[in-house]
Amino acid sequence: MVALGLGALVVPFGSLAQEQRKVRRIGFFYYGSRRSAMESGRYDAFLAGMSDLGYVEGKDFVLQARFAEARDEIVPGLASELVLSQTEVIVAAGTPVFFALKQATKTIPVVVTATADPIGDGFAVSLSRPGGNFTGLSTGNLDLYPKLIELLKISVPGLSRVAILWSTANPGHPARLAAMQAIAQPAGIRALPVEARSAGDIERGFATMAREHAQALVILNDTFFFQQYRQIAALALKHRMPSIYGGVEYADAGGLMGYGQNITDNFRAAATFVDKILKGANPGDLPFEQPMRLQLAINRKTAKAIGLAVPRELLLRADRVIE
Repeated sequence: MVALGLGALVVPFGSLAQEQRKVRRIGFFYYGSRRSAMESGRYDAFLAGMSDLGYVEGKDFVLQARFAEARDEIVPGLASELVLSQTEVIVAAGTPVFFALKQATKTIPVVVTATADPIGDGFAVSLSRPGGNFTGLSTGNLDLYPKLIELLKISVPGLSRVAILWSTANPGHPARLAAMQAIAQPAGIRALPVEARSAGDIERGFATMAREHAQALVILNDTFFFQQYRQIAALALKHRMPSIYGGVEYADAGGLMGYGQNITDNFRAAATFVDKILKGANPGDLPFEQPMRLQLAINRKTAKAIGLAVPRELLLRADRVIE
């Protein structure tokens, strides 16, 4: 009887141990298309980061993914879905997504994969102590803007007119555009805003650049523009337009120059923030990470195709030259 009684006690304790094993629910909210997230490696980069930290998908966590397909009208609804689906933390990509989540929740932690100005956009009180439910990685792009203009000036002798590709769908872009215009003016350069929020807009935008006699192009960082890298690079090649983006991947897609981070690496790094939050850290106490290393990538093949002789000065400064 005693043995049976002790045996009976073992079962509840074993069941209790199983019940205490909790499968964590993590949201993944990407502004661009599912295809872009997959083909760029950004989705897999986050999963790899979780694996590095010992998490097994399906066993330790489930990933509830949402892809907005760059359709602004569905972003708020997807944000609400994730908030109501009992996710414990949301990994987010794309400024429209950040703003939608800011409206949808003040409590669920949000890990931002890349943002140019977390303080100016209202996601953090300070970089060292965000203070709310947002944390993550900053690109530091506002500090990069003078460098983008400088690199184009070195590449294009007599540069006086630069087109700025921006999007009204990105809530952060009006301030970024104003910052770029303020940087260009003292350098004797007129900045020509070219707005685009669809593939057709991008096509028409290049016709506008040609009509306005733009000599070069700066592409403001944006998840949709990243998705359209190849289209933008191909049109820049067609119009023999030197172009630059604040991320090194653009040169790999055929653009002339990319300067900044490899943003895909940020998705892997986002797993570290998720791990800390799942272990009890308050997102408001986790500092936004600034880029530790900036790189310059130059596509020399593209330069030759548009008839541009890349100055030796730039080639020596480049971290990577694509031949």
